[in-house]
Amino acid sequence: MSPALAAPTEPPGDGIPRAGGSEFTPLLKAVKEAGLLDRRTRWYAAAVCGNALALAAVVGAMVLAGDHWWTLLLAPPLALFGARTAFLGHDAGHAQITGSRARSRLIGLVHGNLLLGMSYAWWNEKHNRHHAHPNHIDKDPDVLADVLVFTRHQAAVRTGLRRLLTRHQAWLFFPLTLLEGFALKVHGVRDLRRQPPRERAVEGTLLLVHAAAYTSLLLTTLSPLRALVFLLLHQALFGLHLGLAFAPNHKGMPMPDPDGAPWGHLRKQVLTSRNIRGGPVTDFLLGGLNYQIEHHLFPSMPRPNLRRAQPLVREHCRALDIPYAQTGLVDSYRQALGHLHEVGEPLRAAPGGR
Repeated sequence: MSPALAAPTEPPGDGIPRAGGSEFTPLLKAVKEAGLLDRRTRWYAAAVCGNALALAAVVGAMVLAGDHWWTLLLAPPLALFGARTAFLGHDAGHAQITGSRARSRLIGLVHGNLLLGMSYAWWNEKHNRHHAHPNHIDKDPDVLADVLVFTRHQAAVRTGLRRLLTRHQAWLFFPLTLLEGFALKVHGVRDLRRQPPRERAVEGTLLLVHAAAYTSLLLTTLSPLRALVFLLLHQALFGLHLGLAFAPNHKGMPMPDPDGAPWGHLRKQVLTSRNIRGGPVTDFLLGGLNYQIEHHLFPSMPRPNLRRAQPLVREHCRALDIPYAQTGLVDSYRQALGHLHEVGEPLRAAPGGR
């Protein structure tokens, strides 16, 4: 994997560099000429309205079902459409839905803070840093050492409970995603201290409204015990769904050498990303993130256009002899978990490591 001749210049608001990546320029031109960066307003209007109706239907069914254990069967669909809500907030953050920053923020606040109880500002800032430096050990917040680690160097300095977690992190990955729904809320609340006063007031108010409405729904519909069980089940399934959607994207893919020559935009995004094969069901369940390569190359591209852009990107990579990673969903998990398992191997091999 040879590095590109030059690193791209700082991208403008839509995240697509305009210069500095000579290998990328012909592809960008072809994509523009095909109209694949054009807005899909009607598609997103239908998606937003359809998702809102689905959420309302689940909430209405909870109210009608009342205080019964059977009501817990509505936790999975609420988690499913909660993930759809998160995907729409993600698209708003990338200006896929509208080119207006104010309207994008409004859509993100409604889908993130109000409907999910997670901070749109926190998520957007963190996620844009990831897009700018995917899989870069020093710059991508998604691969910084935290509960999980992604390199043997990170693993070597682990101590105590974190060292134990790292030894078995591949086995613990999906159980840990059951906590992701709660973690997203905690991170968002903590981030309020960083935000400017006006933004903090808006975001904090919407988070409080969400918490009050969600708690009221559970306690007016269910007994305290059943409400607690519903909450735990709903949030665990929501976190698991997001984990299943995000896990295949970059884990186990090449990581740029922090001390090496920077890769150009095309190689940086293609070599660190993995696509997932599938059809409409896969597109629905993964929120279009199964076209991770196309999404990283063109973050402002509307979700329904990613499938249409794939042949152009794949052919361009083939012409340049750049590996284009695509596999099935199950194999993507095998690769991601295999990487996590390999990272923890030295700790398991150490005396007393098992």
